[in-house]
Amino acid sequence: MACELTTGRALDCKDIIGGVRAVYFAQLEDATVTHSAGSVSDLDITTDLFKYNVVRGTASFTETVTASAENGTVFYEPSVNVKLHKLSVADQNEIKLLAQNRLLVFVETNGTNSAGKRVIFCLGVTNGMELTTGTANSGVAFGDMNGYDLSFVGMEDSAALVVADYTTEPFDNGDFSVTIS
Repeated sequence: MACELTTGRALDCKDIIGGVRAVYFAQLEDATVTHSAGSVSDLDITTDLFKYNVVRGTASFTETVTASAENGTVFYEPSVNVKLHKLSVADQNEIKLLAQNRLLVFVETNGTNSAGKRVIFCLGVTNGMELTTGTANSGVAFGDMNGYDLSFVGMEDSAALVVADYTTEPFDNGDFSVTIS
């Protein structure tokens, strides 16, 4: 059988942290991703990779696994939620472009791996991620959030990939050809 189990899992140390540090966007059609065993080993993006820094506690990444016993199918639905503070014409115009594209999305988490590097997930490698819902909100009270709340969703045949370790800065891996804006 091709889907034999290979390992168990013990309780791990309590040394993780949640949250998202930054989200990066590229147009799927401009990217070539090489991967194996769940890890991105080579990345070539012919246009810029656009970095969105997020305020602590305002972004999240979730991946839902859906399996059908009746149909024998399994698929993965990655989703990213991002809140961007402050309404602006420039952001409004860029959000329109995000909504019109199929995106390759990278999520840089607050968590680190055994090498002390931030863990970065790659989402939408096959079918892309799409902006499915978004709101612009002025808030009501002085202390309310004024800005955008955006949700990106994908549907893939395999789980999110982990980006190979970087040296000093995310994506500075020698096998990557990426310009971050």
